[in-house]
Amino acid sequence: MRIMAIIYQYGQWCLKNMLFNSLHQRKGRIMVSAVIPYKNQHYDALRKECLESKKLFEDPEFPCTNASLFYKTPLSGKIEWKRPSEISEDPHLFVDGISTHDLNQGEVGNCWFVAACSCLALKSDLWQKVIPDWKAQEWNSKHRENYAGIFHFQFWIFGKWTDVVVDDRLPTRNGKLLYCHSEVSNEFWSPLLEKAYAKLSGCYESLNGGNTGDAMVDFTGAVAEAIDLQMGDYFTNPASQNKLFSDLLNVHDRGGIISCSIRASAHERELRLANGLVKGHAYSVTAVKGVRLGHGLAAYFKNDTLPLICMRNPWGKHEWNGAWSDSSEEWKKVGEMERKNLGITVMDDGEFWMSFVDWCKNFTDADVCRLINTSVLSVQKTWDEVVYFGSWSKHVDPLQNRCGGCMNHKQTFLQNPQYLFDVTKEEDEVLISLQQKDMKVHTPYGVGENLTIGFAVFKVELNRKYRMHDIITQQNVATSTYINARTVFMRKVLQKGRYVIIPSTFTPKVLGDFIIRVFTDVKSDCRDLILDKPRVNCWSSFVGYPQTVTHIYVRSADGLQSQDGNGGADPYVLISCESSTVQSTVKKDTLNPSFDTSAIFYRKKPSKPITVQVWNSNIIKDEFMGQVVLTASPEDSSDPKKLQLRKRGREMANEMPGTINLRIITSRELLSM
Repeated sequence: MRIMAIIYQYGQWCLKNMLFNSLHQRKGRIMVSAVIPYKNQHYDALRKECLESKKLFEDPEFPCTNASLFYKTPLSGKIEWKRPSEISEDPHLFVDGISTHDLNQGEVGNCWFVAACSCLALKSDLWQKVIPDWKAQEWNSKHRENYAGIFHFQFWIFGKWTDVVVDDRLPTRNGKLLYCHSEVSNEFWSPLLEKAYAKLSGCYESLNGGNTGDAMVDFTGAVAEAIDLQMGDYFTNPASQNKLFSDLLNVHDRGGIISCSIRASAHERELRLANGLVKGHAYSVTAVKGVRLGHGLAAYFKNDTLPLICMRNPWGKHEWNGAWSDSSEEWKKVGEMERKNLGITVMDDGEFWMSFVDWCKNFTDADVCRLINTSVLSVQKTWDEVVYFGSWSKHVDPLQNRCGGCMNHKQTFLQNPQYLFDVTKEEDEVLISLQQKDMKVHTPYGVGENLTIGFAVFKVELNRKYRMHDIITQQNVATSTYINARTVFMRKVLQKGRYVIIPSTFTPKVLGDFIIRVFTDVKSDCRDLILDKPRVNCWSSFVGYPQTVTHIYVRSADGLQSQDGNGGADPYVLISCESSTVQSTVKKDTLNPSFDTSAIFYRKKPSKPITVQVWNSNIIKDEFMGQVVLTASPEDSSDPKKLQLRKRGREMANEMPGTINLRIITSRELLSM
């Protein structure tokens, strides 16, 4: 009875630990879908309170003071905060809908923000999320008593949709809006949206200089990819150029947002070039098209198209004056039908076309905001998304430290957070986005510096379940750039297998919070690696606990032979240890396969050998092609080995055709791999 009671108590203890571990492992992955009120200001409650008191809203969290305008450089002249009704007799949120022409940059250097807004204006499903219940927020001249002088906008801030409330008092000088404004004097959605974004950033001056990609992510919750057009050699390499155009065309057709700029030194900002473009200025891409040249049906049935791209300057002036610019000779080569399909009737002020070749030649940087489709009910490509909130945190115990710096710091790099995922297709394009907290939002007046961050991706053992403690046995398949940007993004085609992402700051002992997002074609079972080694649990004393750890890497096999002796084979490898077996992918039609397969085993019975078998995949019955049996002792050499394949069972002393190339490392220290 006493033994049964002890076993029951052990069982209860194990159950509690299993539940705790399950909750702990899920903690970082939870995404909050509800909208979070910024500064705990609830729009509906505040509006109701204003209507009941018959007073227009005055925002105490973003007052009409100099502190809301600047943190460093005072403004010249007399600044007056005015409500739209004091600026126009007939104010509206929107006049004749929303368009890119509702946005003109003011006196703060936030062309990056205005460019993102211009792109946003083209996507009704996106701007209606940023400007929620916009019809209800609109001025109603018939029911002026329902106006409370309060508006709200929603932004995707560090993984959560955040509702930002503002009053309608806007900074003016000489009766004119100081910052972003519409070409129509009684339209106010753009300056109010800008005010909400300035509130997030601490003040208007904090918007002076920024990244269009970051603003686009804040508007959409999508992922942004920064493309260096010079580094990618897109102008001189036709293949790269065609691939980029195809990618941008897909992004734009699927509702994504694109912007571009010309890199500038400090003294070159806003420098107008001879071709009409302005350095250091963010342009919003409003169209990406392939155009057929010529007229009539002959042009329509042509296979050849000319790649063109259309952009808008947030200033509404200073356009491109080269080929395909407004009223240029090139447009005469395009038929009326094609112009109509492109939506080109009259060239709008501030908007212009240019050939994609010229675009690659003249622009240096592009921000591509991809709207990742995760819906299962879609005819377009869908992605499986996994999101984790993480931290680079410091701890005196190295095993619990999570701020080890980049791979330059070999002693501490593997102390960083680690995330494991699987590629289950033969190959898959994987998207990885690492985003840190925006210092403009999370520090007073938005003057904090971003951390220099990046990540590395390793191909690991097919059966790895615990954190990596050594990278010598692992394959580094990709490393991002390390940059002090808010987001680091990577697209990478990976082969079938198991991988670990290690996000880090560039230097050790730097603390911060981050979000990591992993997108794959099919479910990747992405998870946070928390445990360093197998747990000691209630059954360990009965079933045993690992005494050694063994890593085995099977590189290839040579000179295999199938039973019929004709042609090739479809070989694969089985690696077996105690009760566990790991299988490689099948290599098609070869007698000299490259397996590049690894496995790791935590061995409770180190005296039991490890078996590596080669099999030929067949429709009816797989064919045994040979094996090697390894003692895998800690005393064995860890050098690469080329071993003769042998038979199994009682005939295991007899050789079979072919050799296998592998490396095996065994240690009594469970935290060595």
